Amino acid sequence: MIFYPEERLAIFIDGANLYSAARGLAFDIDYKRLLDLFSAKGRLIRAFYYTALLEDQEYSPIRPLVDWLDYNGYTMVTKPTKEFTDVMGRRRIKGNMDIELAIDMLEMAQYIDHAILFSGDGDFRRLVEAVQRKGVRVSVVSTIRSSPPMVSDDLRRQADNFIELQELAPSIMRNHSREEPHRARGEPVDEA
Repeated sequence: MIFYPEERLAIFIDGANLYSAARGLAFDIDYKRLLDLFSAKGRLIRAFYYTALLEDQEYSPIRPLVDWLDYNGYTMVTKPTKEFTDVMGRRRIKGNMDIELAIDMLEMAQYIDHAILFSGDGDFRRLVEAVQRKGVRVSVVSTIRSSPPMVSDDLRRQADNFIELQELAPSIMRNHSREEPHRARGEPVDEA
């Protein structure tokens, strides 16, 4: 990882995508450790976390994580999921946060030197390109070591730096001896 102590950083976490990538590598993320790791790499301006929430459930498994993140240094960007029936008649839940993440990254570009995108979604390739044109370096954090790989080749090629999630695991993985919200598993929503 290439970081400079004086650079201004912002983290953009696609919650569902990061959850799937970590699950594919068989570990859970400790979000306090993740924040601490990147805070030590430069001047962390903001850490965004994007997720859709199931509004009609009395208890959502992600709620403790969302609440903990909100009180502990993350800027939470949420919206309610939408329920629909697909062409096969199956009930599906949609909770895509791509537009929210893209708008925030573009708006933050003038205030940062380096954006760290936790997502492997190829739809973000054009976003990365646009932010780079504004003079911002972009690192993408995802994995090629899961089966199937969780990162788009186009996104990896566009990024200034690709950080393999598995290599970060020792620094950000959850300690299984204690169960606290910032160590919660998180993200139950499938994106459609």
